[in-house]
Amino acid sequence: MRLSDIMSHAGLSIYAEIAMVIFMAVFVGILIRTFRPSKAKEIEALGRLPLEDGTPTTKPPGGTR
Repeated sequence: MRLSDIMSHAGLSIYAEIAMVIFMAVFVGILIRTFRPSKAKEIEALGRLPLEDGTPTTKPPGGTR
């Protein structure tokens, strides 16, 4: 008997199907949590975070920089 014969008769395909269902449930949960309208402002602020260097965004009084 070859290993492929043993594995095909072992009936392990249910584990792959269960793993796929769990993966899809987690993926959909992450999508829902990420794209909720209540998170839009937070995501927008976090998206600008790498571009901010700590300097004020308004012009200082008395001229330009």
